[in-house]
Amino acid sequence: MSIESAKAFMEKMKTDQDFAKKVMAAKDAEERRVLVKEEGFDFSAEELKDLGDEMSDSELDAVAGGGCLLDSCGLREVF
Repeated sequence: MSIESAKAFMEKMKTDQDFAKKVMAAKDAEERRVLVKEEGFDFSAEELKDLGDEMSDSELDAVAGGGCLLDSCGLREVF
């Protein structure tokens, strides 16, 4: 697992609307983990949270398309 993979995931969430919609549409955290892993990303919830702690609210909004993904906007059972 790596923080670099978490960063790549966040970038893809920002730049690929179809991918972001698919991730956000997953029914639960387990389905999201499987989907993200199938897309080639390998990071822990803690690594994603740590990365989210480094991002501004506007960066988090950009990643989540205005929705929530991480704790300040909530690591709300994403992983």
